[in-house]
Amino acid sequence: MSEFKRKIEVYKNHFWDFYNKQNVEIQDKIDWTVTLVQTHKIVPEKYFKYLTKTDGLWEILVFANNGIFRIFCFFDKGNLVVLLSGFQKKTQKTPKSEIKQAERLKKEYYENKK
Repeated sequence: MSEFKRKIEVYKNHFWDFYNKQNVEIQDKIDWTVTLVQTHKIVPEKYFKYLTKTDGLWEILVFANNGIFRIFCFFDKGNLVVLLSGFQKKTQKTPKSEIKQAERLKKEYYENKK
């Protein structure tokens, strides 16, 4: 395995709550995609992209079982990627409530670091 380009951390339990509700096949795909983000200097936008019109949020996209799953995250201290929450995307537009929750968690993360 190649050396890690990024360190992954999980903030609170929102990501784990989402992860643990998925079946093993989807969990394996989540693991594969997060490892891709962790180990590749350049990750294809198909799997990892910046969310415009947000406060520094990124999303990891997981394709499994004919569905798309999204994990919101952000960068802290250079190469540290902090995972916030995940959900299954069922429409073209990302629900505003999911984005607002991720932005709130990110803000909370920085407030708790002080």
